[in-house]
Amino acid sequence: MKVLNDWRLIILLCLTLGLAPFFPEPHLFGKIRWISGGANGMEPKDYFDVLMHGFPFVLLIRLLILKLKK
Repeated sequence: MKVLNDWRLIILLCLTLGLAPFFPEPHLFGKIRWISGGANGMEPKDYFDVLMHGFPFVLLIRLLILKLKK
């Protein structure tokens, strides 16, 4: 459980897995734009991809909430 509360690891995950590939735009931003546009043509693997790239940010938000609660 200590790994889920390590700031350095979570920020590293956000900057690497969360934003990869970086060019021409971060992959997660493109997927979110696709979903907000109606998600036409998305397959289950695309939704899994959003979860995989978005999970580090979920951990970061969780950690921020826990710190603000204290």
